[in-house]
Parts: sequence; structure tokens; C-alpha cells
Amino acid sequence: MRDVTRIFDILPRYAESFKPKEDVLAGKDNGKWIKYSIGQYISHADNISFGLLKLGIRAGDNVATISGSRPEWNLVDMGIQQAGAIHVPIYPTISESDYKYILEHAEVKVIFVSGRDTYRKIEHLVSDLKGLIAVYAFKETEGVKHLDELILLGKENVQTARIDEIKDSIKPDDLATIIYTSGTTGNPKGVMLSHYNIISNFKAVQNIPPIGEEGRALSYLPLCHIYERMLVYMYQYLGISVYYAENPATVGDNLREIKPDILSTVPRLLEKVYDRIINSGRKLTGVKKMIFFWAVNVGMHYELNGAKGLYYEMRLKVARKLVFSKWQVALGGNLKVIVSGGAALQPRLARVFWAAGIPVLEGYGLTETSPVISVNNFEKGGVKFGTVGPLVKDTIVRIAADHEILCKGPGLMQGYYKEPELTAAAIDSEGWFHTGDLGQMEPEGQLKITGRKKEIFKTSFGKYVSPEMIENKLKESAFIDALMVVGENQKFAAAIIVPDFNHLRAWCEIKKVPYTSNKEIVALERIKKRFHKEIHKYNKSLGAAEQIKSFELLDSEWTVDSGELTATLKLRRSLIYERYKPTIEKLFNRQDD
Repeated sequence: MRDVTRIFDILPRYAESFKPKEDVLAGKDNGKWIKYSIGQYISHADNISFGLLKLGIRAGDNVATISGSRPEWNLVDMGIQQAGAIHVPIYPTISESDYKYILEHAEVKVIFVSGRDTYRKIEHLVSDLKGLIAVYAFKETEGVKHLDELILLGKENVQTARIDEIKDSIKPDDLATIIYTSGTTGNPKGVMLSHYNIISNFKAVQNIPPIGEEGRALSYLPLCHIYERMLVYMYQYLGISVYYAENPATVGDNLREIKPDILSTVPRLLEKVYDRIINSGRKLTGVKKMIFFWAVNVGMHYELNGAKGLYYEMRLKVARKLVFSKWQVALGGNLKVIVSGGAALQPRLARVFWAAGIPVLEGYGLTETSPVISVNNFEKGGVKFGTVGPLVKDTIVRIAADHEILCKGPGLMQGYYKEPELTAAAIDSEGWFHTGDLGQMEPEGQLKITGRKKEIFKTSFGKYVSPEMIENKLKESAFIDALMVVGENQKFAAAIIVPDFNHLRAWCEIKKVPYTSNKEIVALERIKKRFHKEIHKYNKSLGAAEQIKSFELLDSEWTVDSGELTATLKLRRSLIYERYKPTIEKLFNRQDD
């Protein structure tokens, strides 16, 4: 098999190594799956490369994409790299100020957008971008050239020898992409990753999928994030077909439609799937309802390798037949593995999905590490609930005196684009990358994340509190969708809480609690008492300084669009603090506290 030392080497390797098929890539357009064979993939990528050369793009130029995940993203990605240019993928959901900063900072020469919705966000910025040559769209967009026009330009200006010369000149350590991290404060930072960085990472995790070229993957996470992008490269490296979900809201329908073998996700989707399943169980009556929740309880106590004993395994077998088999069908009926990353996965969710016969493998990494540092896997000792698994090949971790996770390995970035001081602050003189995350190594060799260094605060009693750890614990409650723990220099820890309104409304219907709106429901005394009971339950497992002594319920969800979450679904703590400052102050000024 042809070796892959530059990312675009994946394409000829695919053509030479795997059986021909029509669905190397697939995306849905107007209700119909549009599929690409490897021949079509290569042809489109080549013509995009030729078209870019004709436009005047030269090696080292930066080319941006602003789009959701779709096959065209891959075609353009390979076309950019083959032309020796640097791909700058940008989230389609960031703020106007971030768009302006990234496009100017990266000095992009060409921009690809998905369509009108994306283009309107940058339309008024385009005329001020020095050196910008052209903008192309994947969908028909008034005032913007279509991608097909660039492909046609490439067909009319074939330069095979020139592209081959450029490809031959590209070395594994050459820059492949600049990925601007969304960040929770300040300007985004451009993470520079080489071909070798990314290739070493997907080769390090290639043994995880228990499938080969016959397999299908469903992809819905943004390709502009290195997590999904690396996995999609891995799928192509293994000959696995990639189907792109229409959008996050259609993931359930797409799962049932294409019946994939593998899905990569973030914990938030698994939480939503679990909550929907539980809500459907609550609507059952009599014996069916009793059996449903008996099975869920069995799943919550799942341990690997029959560790709970024969009697438990017998009950699990019954639970799988009567209840969990229906969960599998709801997720397409063919999932062999779900890979979860981007945030901490609640151990209870991992247990119950494993019990249902749907293995969930949690991993950990950062954009700066291409991204995977560690991941649970199917090898002996490869899974431990509550951890992010063993380290991937050739990656080294050191736990500093303050418990920060330090990392070295082939995936470590070249640095931050045009930011040598920031690079020096992140990678010390000995070459260790300071992740900003806190953790510990388990005796069996798995890495466990315990918090975020910058987010730790100290109470007025001098006690250190890790809010992320408390938040992950409380989010195990079906009543809680999101929360932020606060308490810097205060006597105790407190929280502002976004209820899971789907669960809360279902609870109100069962309990016959009348309400008309989210605002009204969170103001009800009975609801407040129910949340007090819930908080009290979880406080029992927390230390005295970590226990939530005061809380407020909010009446609206936190989303990327409303600004409380980053594009990778992390809390924008400073923004949330300012937005809810009066509410937070009230937490610590109550007479009863």
C-alpha cells in the first residue's frame, strides 16, 4: 500500500488500495444523497487545484473556507493543499469581529463559503480585504461565483505537470493548515499544523474502528475543527465511506437512514439522545414503564468484561432484549462504536450506552495537538469509565506539580501563526506543551481529566474549587442542561442553571403542574424545591467547599448563536458572567445565605 506522508497522498492511496464504490463521500441536497466516487473526488480536487493556479494562487498563500460539513469541503481541502496553499477553515458560526480578525490576520487570497447564509456574514468585509482574489460558494448565491465555475476554470487550464511539481516539493513537515481556535476570551489564535502533525494523529488512532472499507461513517461535527477533520482523513485512509448529516437536527433521521457503523460526537448529543429516550420511557404505562426503567437502572451499573458477575450478566441480557435493542434501532441498528470528544463525558452515559450494546470511546486532545492525546480503545485495558483512555502512540504526558497536563508528541503544533510570544508561553523551553487542563494518570495507564487550570477559583476561606468538575457532576441530573459554577472570593460555591426544558416540561405534565412559558416554569416554587432536592443529592458526593449552596434557574438555553457557548460548545465564562452579573450577585447577597 502507498505510504501517506502528505495529506493529499490519501487520494491516490484510496484509488489503488480499495474496491471501487460510488459513496467515498456523500452529502444530502434537496432530499437526495449526492455521492462521489474516488475518481470523481480526485478529478474535482485536481480541477480545483488547476483553477486556483489560474487565479494566481501560489505556494504558501492562505485560502479560507467558511462552511458546514459537506463533500465539497473535502474537494476544496484537497485542491488547496495540492496547489501548495494553506487551508484556513473558519467556523460558520463565529462573531463578525472574529471573521474580520481572522480574514485580515491570515491575509486570505480566496474564500469559499457554503451559501447565502454564510456569505451575508462577511459580505460587507470583503471589499476591505487586501489581496483577496475571489469568493466562491458551494450553493447558488447571488453575487458570488459558484464552485462549479472554478472547477470549469481548472478544466480549461490543466497544469498536471505543474501540480505534480508542487506536490513533489511539499515535505511532511510543511504547513498544511492554520486553524483559528474559537477561544473564550481575546482574539482567536491561529494554530499551525503540518501534514506530519495530522497524519501521525490519524495513523495513531487507525486501529480503533472495528470496520474496514465496507464500513460507513456518519459525520455531523464541523470539519473546520481538527477533531472531525482528522477523523474524516482517517476514514478515507481506511477506505470507510463518509456520509455528512444534513444538519445537527437531522442526525437521528440520518442515522436510521444510512445505518452507519461509526459516529463521532460530542457529549452534548449523547445527552440529548439519552434524554429523548428517557422521556419516551416516561410516557409508557404499567408493566412496560416498569421494565423500561428497570433496564435503565441495570445499564447504569454496567461494568466491563462481566465484572459484575453472572447474575448481573443474566439481567443485562434480558434488558438488552426487551429494551436496549430498541435503542440500537433508534440509532440505526448498526453502530459498532461512537467516539466522543470535545468535552467531558458523564460516566453514567458511557455505562448505559455500553450496556445497550453501543460502545462509546471517550478521547481527549486539543487543536494544538492535532488533536488526540489519549483515547479509550478496544485493546486490553483500553477502556476505563471516567477516563479519556491510554495515550496514543509516541505521545508523552507529564503531570506538573500543580496537576497541569503537559504534552509532547508528533501531533504538537508548529506554533501560533504570527504569534511567537504566545507560542513561547504555550510550549516551554524543554518542548512541553502546557494544555491548561488538569489531570492525573490512573494506575492502569489511562489519563483522567480533573478540571481546567484557568477556571479554578479560590473561596474567601482559601479553598480551591474546580468549577468544571462540579458542573460535569451536576449535569448528570436529567433536570439540568447546562450550568456555570461561580464563587471567586465568596464564602461558598453557587451556580446559575439552565434547566433541561424538555425534561422539565415532561415532569410538569406527569405531576400536573400548570405552566405557560419557560419564564413562568422556573419561577414556580415547586420547581425551585425540586431543584433544591436535585442539588442536595449531588452535593453529597462533593467536598464541603465544592457543594452548591445557592443557585438561580435561567429561563433560556445557552447556544452558540446566543453567544454563551463557543463553536466547540464550551462555556464562554467571561461573557456569561457579565451577561448574568446581577443574577450572580444575587446568589451571594441573600439574607438566608
